[in-house]
Amino acid sequence: MITMDCAKVGRLILQLRKEKGLTQQQVADMLNISNKTISKWERGLGCPDVTLWSGLSAVLGADIQKMLEGKLDPNSPDVGKIDKTLFYVCPACGNILTSTGKASLACCGRKLQPLKPVPCTADHAITVEKLDMDYFITIDHDMMKDHYIPFVAYVLYDRMLLTRLYPEQSAEVRIPILKKAGHLYVYCTRHGLQKYSGVFE
Repeated sequence: MITMDCAKVGRLILQLRKEKGLTQQQVADMLNISNKTISKWERGLGCPDVTLWSGLSAVLGADIQKMLEGKLDPNSPDVGKIDKTLFYVCPACGNILTSTGKASLACCGRKLQPLKPVPCTADHAITVEKLDMDYFITIDHDMMKDHYIPFVAYVLYDRMLLTRLYPEQSAEVRIPILKKAGHLYVYCTRHGLQKYSGVFE
């Protein structure tokens, strides 16, 4: 159970409000409360009621848990290691998110964990053909609504190419032929994220 420090929470609300370029009155209007209430919070003279946290989080664009703690822990600076890309999939809506480093991501009210890639299996065999200036990749996989490939991603040291696929669509993608080799990732709704190395060598 979190014990709120109203002074810390208030300072964070003030910081986030200013980052958003909002006045106390604008925040108050969006929450249907008085601007005096916002002022009281920011001066550490009280904390938001539990019924207001969801709306306040949405208005200020911050994680509720972090706001309750009164602090936002920054990550280490992103040094742009695209080849370390992490993939996330929302279990509720299927939204696909990525990050190039440690991140706190949420969707549909759920905190997401990065997918852990596993070696490819015989059930997810692929064939690769050169076609013009592209690699034409075919995945031997059904594309039914309850079992399909939502995305295929090709990750190199400086870029990521992601192709979204849908049920009843062919499990095929085209990837431009590049000088540097990378890793191919295929996500299956039942078997998770599979990693293919040395595909284009």
